[in-house]
Amino acid sequence: MTEVPEEVRRLADERQAAREAGAFAAADELRDRIAALGYRVVDRPEGPSLEPAAPAVSPRVRAGDVQSLLGETPNADATIQWLVEGWADDVVRGIAGFRSVARDRDVQHVVADVTETDPAAYGEDVEVLGLEPETGWGAARNAGLRRSRGRIVVVVDGSIEPTGDVLGPIERVLADPTVGVCGPFGISTRDLREFHESPGPDVDAVEGYLMAFRRDVIRDVGLFDERFRWYRTADIECSFRIKDAGLRAVTVELAVARHEHRMWASTPAAERDRLSKRNFYRFLERFRGRFDLLVEPPPLERDPDPG
Repeated sequence: MTEVPEEVRRLADERQAAREAGAFAAADELRDRIAALGYRVVDRPEGPSLEPAAPAVSPRVRAGDVQSLLGETPNADATIQWLVEGWADDVVRGIAGFRSVARDRDVQHVVADVTETDPAAYGEDVEVLGLEPETGWGAARNAGLRRSRGRIVVVVDGSIEPTGDVLGPIERVLADPTVGVCGPFGISTRDLREFHESPGPDVDAVEGYLMAFRRDVIRDVGLFDERFRWYRTADIECSFRIKDAGLRAVTVELAVARHEHRMWASTPAAERDRLSKRNFYRFLERFRGRFDLLVEPPPLERDPDPG
């Protein structure tokens, strides 16, 4: 157990003496001074005791009120952007993995957190944005992206754990100015109806388990559509906007382990289907019939209908 500082003990003794003398206003003032030192007094039948105070909960902020750094000059090698909608331990694991494999780089970690997780859980070197609990996926991701100081920006899901160098291969791929987004998991389509895994290198979209961009791409075309309150298809829509800007989506082989995707696994199948279909329609609102953006467009263009 942590030793209680002598100053805190002295104030606690003074408070007890004030209470016994009936000087309750003075006792309350001493209680507040003890609280300011990080302890609270618990009055029990056998006498008062001292306990460390619970960490203060950071005020929740609106995602749209988060100040953007994207107009400033980057001053880090990379920004790793995380989102916590639950299962904070997964993100803690991922951050620890990056710390172990990227020791030679200046890396900024940003966590957009819509839960009540203690910010200290992520480590002192992590910028934590405590967002309102009802913040949707796209808005929360964008809040974190706006804090990016790195020359490259990596959006990572908590299901991903680096097991070797991740930033080196990403940096080499993004050094090509024709590339707008890259990642280890690529998908393609022939008809805008069904997407399938693709080894690449050129693909129609990079899956959001891990997506990497140059910071200028994030600033100019790469923020997510905030109508996507659930994650599905938001990565496809973002990839297509980047391709529509004349840039490529490519795969890159990375040393990562892929664990269970908690949000998918914890959402009932019927709800997954409902949310997925709604998100796909959002994608089609903008890109219906845009076969010109596909790596392998069909010989005859067709109007997709998800059914």
